[in-house]
Amino acid sequence: MTAPRLVPCPHCGQPAPFEPSNRWRPFCSQRCREIDLGAWAREDYRVPDRGRDGAAPDAPDESQDFPH
Repeated sequence: MTAPRLVPCPHCGQPAPFEPSNRWRPFCSQRCREIDLGAWAREDYRVPDRGRDGAAPDAPDESQDFPH
């Protein structure tokens, strides 16, 4: 039998087995998992918004290049 694959916990960095027997994977514990969930709920982590037209929000506005 092979040893379980260990990955660092995304919250605390402690090794955590990445296998079905670890019900909190990829976290090492329920505590680390819930802290991470709370960070998402507080919007500490954000996915960049590409806007409705699909352009990045910091992309130059092409309509400014043409006279009206």
